[in-house]
Amino acid sequence: MLKLSFAALGLAACALVPPAHAGNSPANRDGDPVVVTEWNTIAEGAIPASAGVTLPRTYAMMHIAMFDAVNSIEGGYTAYHVRVPAWQGASSEAAAAQAAHDVLTALLPAGTATYDAALAARLANIHPLRAQLGVKAGREVAKKVLEWRSNDGWSTPQTFTPPALPGVWQPTPPAFAAAGFVQAGDARPFGLPTPYYYLPRRPPSLNSQEYADAVNEIKAIGGVTSTVRTAEQTLQARLWASVGYRNLWSGVWNQVTRSMATDRKLSLIESARLFALVNATMQDGVQTAQASKFVYQLWRPVHAIQRAGEDLNPATDADPTWMPLLTTPPYPSYAGNMACIGASTARALALFFGTNDLPFTVQWTGLTGNADVARPFPGFWQLAEHQAASREYGGIHYHFDSTASQEVCPKVAGYIFGNYMRPKR
Repeated sequence: MLKLSFAALGLAACALVPPAHAGNSPANRDGDPVVVTEWNTIAEGAIPASAGVTLPRTYAMMHIAMFDAVNSIEGGYTAYHVRVPAWQGASSEAAAAQAAHDVLTALLPAGTATYDAALAARLANIHPLRAQLGVKAGREVAKKVLEWRSNDGWSTPQTFTPPALPGVWQPTPPAFAAAGFVQAGDARPFGLPTPYYYLPRRPPSLNSQEYADAVNEIKAIGGVTSTVRTAEQTLQARLWASVGYRNLWSGVWNQVTRSMATDRKLSLIESARLFALVNATMQDGVQTAQASKFVYQLWRPVHAIQRAGEDLNPATDADPTWMPLLTTPPYPSYAGNMACIGASTARALALFFGTNDLPFTVQWTGLTGNADVARPFPGFWQLAEHQAASREYGGIHYHFDSTASQEVCPKVAGYIFGNYMRPKR
């Protein structure tokens, strides 16, 4: 029966063959690349804001599984994590959809009905036998990716008890919450050898002029009652903090990636490769910054300003009533997460496309009566700068937090781009 089914498809091979050979068949390279952006959009709607620093983790797992499933059938690249045997004639489109479905179902089971419907709709447009063979490959890859990340350390909370010293982070108002995502220093990255592979340089000392200048800058521009911050800068801070707007920072960068994949008419395997690169880089980027926070343990601007009388710096003056525009996240200041996310992801996109200078527009969806916001950008790095500056306008980061991240975090993208999913020669 199996031979008859292959004959009906007009396929010559009827034996299980290694992916390197299966990928040579033109029949394996006709998948619809929209499957990648479709599942990316589904993931964006399913990942909760409470994921915080690990927002890109689900995207990364899903897109690595999608790429490895497609690559197992089409070939042409080294695997990100795994390559599985695949039949000639297997649908790489079906493999990608099944891999995405299985990862999301395992990680975010509340959306299973949505995932099931999307998978069924996608498979309905593919020849049943080709779909069946693709599904098999997608399931196997998803299983291996889930096993790989099942004990990666992100689900193991840790505590951080800082010493009560000037300059050292303490829980911040108004919630005075304990430090979160302390496990960043021990969790396994997606691509980097360790979370400290690109550790930022030390922050300036509390008695330095650089420190005083940074504190005074944020005191002026980042306060809730600032008179020097413009309306556009206030909006910028709120956009990236998702205050009154639906988009999360991970979703913004995935929106840009969807736009690029569509506008540049990428093939299925190239689209899958792009999204895996972007999201693995984004997760390792934010982990790089988050891990460094617990190395340097620097207090946030709210305490630096309220308690400036304790810093032994004559160039700073205390204001016990000062509060930032944005609510301060519950972990130390240095280095900046948002700056690292932007710098690493912008560099990943620039490496993939060979240039930074591809224009695009980002759309933020307003909530609770806020109008939608659209902003054009001439290139990826300009969006990264916009993201980093938002935290300074929000009063929750110093400028040197952003500078440190922008120095080291592009290297995260370079490492992953240079070591994973490489073209076979």
